[in-house]
Amino acid sequence: MKACVDKETCIGCGLCAAISSEIFSMEDDGKAVAIGEEVLDSQLSDTEEAVGSCPVSAITLE
Repeated sequence: MKACVDKETCIGCGLCAAISSEIFSMEDDGKAVAIGEEVLDSQLSDTEEAVGSCPVSAITLE
């Protein structure tokens, strides 16, 4: 499974990076980005929480 951030939709609130710092980080432009290729099973719970917490639904899991 892979996490993807729609940078056009992202408002840069930082919740995803705060909840799941192994999967998301904030870039210099203030927007979030998914780091790494795959979400490991051990990271899935935090990643799903980050997806659900995004106020603008900018994150998807594929």
